[in-house]
Amino acid sequence: MNPHITALVQTSDGYTTAPGGRPDPAYKPAYNIPAQVQALTFKDLHQLDGLNINGTKRAIYLYGRYDGVVRSLMKGGDLITVLAGVNKGVWLVVLVLEQWPDWCKVAVTLQEETPSRRGVT
Repeated sequence: MNPHITALVQTSDGYTTAPGGRPDPAYKPAYNIPAQVQALTFKDLHQLDGLNINGTKRAIYLYGRYDGVVRSLMKGGDLITVLAGVNKGVWLVVLVLEQWPDWCKVAVTLQEETPSRRGVT
């Protein structure tokens, strides 16, 4: 059995404009949530293939609702930080694979640590 872990979630809060006009993602404060990190299924990989997303990818099951990019609301994807274990790192939600009233399955891609995405101390 794959155990639940505690992850930190930062939901997207739109963006600010950095010097030079570059959009800089903004996030709400981080909070703890139980999560289940798993490999992507063949069907999940097929869905991501159409988005041309490269890098290290996983599926994460979470209680609640989380989003990838929502252009109409000018929001980027939510961030999920796994603090320990083989999946340690900051993961960006790139696609919602399943959405139910009380849980969701999201596809995530591992992010590089940059000052604008660090947010968690």
